[in-house]
Amino acid sequence: MATTPDRILSLDVIRGIAVMGILSVNIVGMAMIENAYFFPPDYGFQSTGDRVMWALNSIFVDGRFRSLFSILFGASLTLVVERAIAAGKTGWKVHYARMIVLLGFGLLHFYVFWWGDILANYAMVGMIAFLFRRLPLNWLLAAAFAALAVSYVPGFVETADRLAVFEASQQPDAAPQVKAQVRQMLEGMYSSPEALEEDRREHASLAAHIEAATKVPRAVEPFQGVLGYGIETLGLMLLGIAGFRTGFLTGAWSRKGYAWVAAVCLGGDLLVHAYAAYLSLQADFAPQVFFPWTRVYVSPLHPVGAIGYAALIILLFPHRGAIADQFAAVGRAAFTNYLGSTLVGTLLFYGTFGGLYGELSRGEAWLIVPAVWALMLLWSKWWLDRYRYGPFEWAWRSLSRWRWEPMRRSSPRPSPAPGSPAA
Repeated sequence: MATTPDRILSLDVIRGIAVMGILSVNIVGMAMIENAYFFPPDYGFQSTGDRVMWALNSIFVDGRFRSLFSILFGASLTLVVERAIAAGKTGWKVHYARMIVLLGFGLLHFYVFWWGDILANYAMVGMIAFLFRRLPLNWLLAAAFAALAVSYVPGFVETADRLAVFEASQQPDAAPQVKAQVRQMLEGMYSSPEALEEDRREHASLAAHIEAATKVPRAVEPFQGVLGYGIETLGLMLLGIAGFRTGFLTGAWSRKGYAWVAAVCLGGDLLVHAYAAYLSLQADFAPQVFFPWTRVYVSPLHPVGAIGYAALIILLFPHRGAIADQFAAVGRAAFTNYLGSTLVGTLLFYGTFGGLYGELSRGEAWLIVPAVWALMLLWSKWWLDRYRYGPFEWAWRSLSRWRWEPMRRSSPRPSPAPGSPAA
């Protein structure tokens, strides 16, 4: 895998594709009530196009690209600390300064713009992941698998209990209280008219959103997430540290090795996700089918599929070239592209601006995604040929180092010819 003195191509390309993939599912959370993100029939799910877009995202994207982004965060954490130490700096000081600033960005993102922020979680979990950085590889992998198990196993237990209650309610002699419990469970899957109206009020303006996001219990959600999906994030980051140390994420493995990983991990993952999507569509999204299969049973495959995608991307882009450089630029400016996607959503959906919140179906909202992808690909390469960092990367770096970092390049960097080797 080709690199430059200060960049590793594989990490940039994978990160770029991951941040683009994340938008494919995040757009729903920006466009309509939060519950529709987790349970499609709740809102904006009337047409065949809505089902097609859900199925494609469910089979190919959901969970995998977020996992891939988290894995890359662990790898980048390691790279930044190692380079800081090589430069004579104190690794932990550099790392924790970066995480504190990232936490500030994440909280600002959550309270001002969108409930789906992951930066605050990354910052807090990243502070913990650093403590595992120097573990022997076997212990590091064991810690990663333990964290993932702690994250996934309770969901299987809870699902088994709920399905048992549902099955019991279907029996001819089912007790009235059991039937009532199941009715309550099913009704709770859908947002009430009052909840929908309240949600619209909260998105009537940017000010209304800020007011709602800064009130308890919503205000403490970024911190609660560390004990929720933060455990999974920790496991993924530790996998990223291991993937960096073994050379898997840096392109050091043989093409045969990457091909084997892609075929086994991604092939198996896609088959199971396709089956889960098929069952959900066949059952018309009955909660007793949809939730176990698409939210619980496939969850342990998310890291597996993410690793498979990483292997496939490295196979497809082993060297610098026109396409690889475009994706790599998106990855180098991933922080700006992630936050920029939310800014686009804010301008389109909040009542203060475009006012499209709750007006589009799932499929209609997704049609915005290719346009934003094109914007990412167009601006990232152009910008980084002229400037050292993306705008938010520059702000993160400057604030972390408590100094004004140079931004503009002395002269625009020429683009390499397609297929040319890296410097």
